[in-house]
Order: sequence, then C-alpha cells, then structure tokens
Amino acid sequence: MDLLPYLFGVVVFLAALLASIGIWSRRRLWVKVAAVVATMFFIPAAYAGYVGLLSKPKPVEFEWAQRTTEEATVLGATIREGEGIYLWLQMSGLAEPRSYVLPWDIDLAQELQEAMREAQENGSGLMMRLPFEPSLDEEEAKFYALPQPAFPPKDFMPETKPEEYRHPSLQI
Repeated sequence: MDLLPYLFGVVVFLAALLASIGIWSRRRLWVKVAAVVATMFFIPAAYAGYVGLLSKPKPVEFEWAQRTTEEATVLGATIREGEGIYLWLQMSGLAEPRSYVLPWDIDLAQELQEAMREAQENGSGLMMRLPFEPSLDEEEAKFYALPQPAFPPKDFMPETKPEEYRHPSLQI
C-alpha cells in the first residue's frame, strides 16, 4: 500500500513522456491529439487497476521482496478445492498482514487442515515454514501448530497494589 503512490507517479511520468513525444513529433494533428487523449484515458485506468489489485490476494510466485522469509504466522486460511489455498500471513518485520494464494495442492491442503485442527485443539497459533519457496523436502511440514501455551504456576499470586492517582501539582 505504501508503494502505490510512487508506482502511480512512475506510470504518470511515463505516460506524460510518451504523450509529449507524440505532441512534439512531426506527425499530423490528429495523431498528436490521439496521443494526448490516450494518455488522458490511460492514467485513470492505471490508477483503477492498482487500486483494484490492493484487495486481491497475491500469488506466492510473484512475491520477490519477502522471498527470504523463514516463517510466517497464519492469521487466517481458506481452502477452495481445485482453485487454491488462500492465506492471510503476518511476517516479522512488517506492520501489516498480507494476503496470498497458493496453487491448489491436495497434500498441502490436508496438511493445512490438520495443522489448523491441532492449533484449535491446543488453543495456539498456526505457523508456515518458507512461505515463498517451493519445498522439495516432503518430510518437513510446511504448516504446523504452535505448542500449547504453558499454564501459569498454581502457587502464582500476582502482587497487587491499589490503584492510586495523584495530580502532578500535588506531588512532593
């Protein structure tokens, strides 16, 4: 989302450059007008395309900026048979979660379902190993549930203090 204004600025600059080349060329007037009109339609169409892409899940094959991510927290998942595996992932170092789609794979879908079931039973989270790297290792699971969180010790008594407020001008 934070790159959208810059990408759109590049598109506008390139479209304006092409229109100016069309205007200053030694062509007939109708060719010059057509270049300006095409630019006027291209800029809003490019903006609408960028904004439309913001709500779509990104195919994992297209992720190049986060390619080295070792693990990601799975915040949500939807499995659509024959279509794909839709994931809502939170990567460390990024403030906002991102939406991705994995190509349909029945073994991966079953692995995800088992890990989701285990995470729900444990009351824990769900993680994904190497989310953007096609795994050739069939032994290691791509999805796994975090271990069940430890219960607090039975003899644990939190130290409680009464809530107190003093106005800053009354402090000595």
